[in-house]
Amino acid sequence: MIHLASSGFSPAFIVSGLLVGALVGLTGVGGGSLMTPLLVLLFGFHPATAVGTDLLFASTTKSFGTLFHHAGKSVDWQVVGRLALGSIPATGLAMAVIAHHGTTSRAMSLVMSLVLGVALLLSAVSLLVKDRIIRWVMDRHPGMRRQSPPALTVLVGFVLGLLVTLSSVGAGALGTVALLLLYPKMAAVRVVGSDIAHAVPLTLIAGLGHWYLGSIDFPLLGTLLLGSIPGILLGSWAARHMSERFLRPSLGVVLALVGWRMLTVV
Repeated sequence: MIHLASSGFSPAFIVSGLLVGALVGLTGVGGGSLMTPLLVLLFGFHPATAVGTDLLFASTTKSFGTLFHHAGKSVDWQVVGRLALGSIPATGLAMAVIAHHGTTSRAMSLVMSLVLGVALLLSAVSLLVKDRIIRWVMDRHPGMRRQSPPALTVLVGFVLGLLVTLSSVGAGALGTVALLLLYPKMAAVRVVGSDIAHAVPLTLIAGLGHWYLGSIDFPLLGTLLLGSIPGILLGSWAARHMSERFLRPSLGVVLALVGWRMLTVV
């Protein structure tokens, strides 16, 4: 098992899962943007262990979200398939690179930390200026209002596959923004549902790859899930009574600071 910290049963891991789950329920931001840097920076886990464990953590939690959205007919499975056509091969490619260099190598540790920092900064930007980015792109490329280019969706899936496999970050905030740009006529709830549905096979396959390479900490995973499930329920309930005007910008600033911190320790 590749980790620097102790992964025994700890109330701190339950509380971390609870807090991350609550924030996910409140804002819809992927847990990887919050959990992975928390495991690396606060608890001292090796980046490979943090990423691998968080991938299975995400696949488990988002499976429930997918069932909910599917029941509500808010998943566009054609879009999910296009994204998967790009993301699944990208996941295989990234896992081959990790296996070649070894999860414990200094090179892969640096790459994962660097990709994690960049992905966090991109997620922060997407939270802070998402609406402005969408308006700017639509003004410059009005044709995107009328079409949904399949090849471009596959390409976006490929990029997401690389980012998620190497950092466990990107399937949430970045995936949602990408779908809003590619499919501006799609209802917001279907954008969210499709993004969550795509994240399940992506994080599951990437997580299984990390499991094969020995970079999953199952006691840690179980403890995090113990806290995150009630946290997501709590956050989803609280989201009905709190304004996103404060929550999303605040979270964006936090992600930017954490991303910058990840880059400075590389």
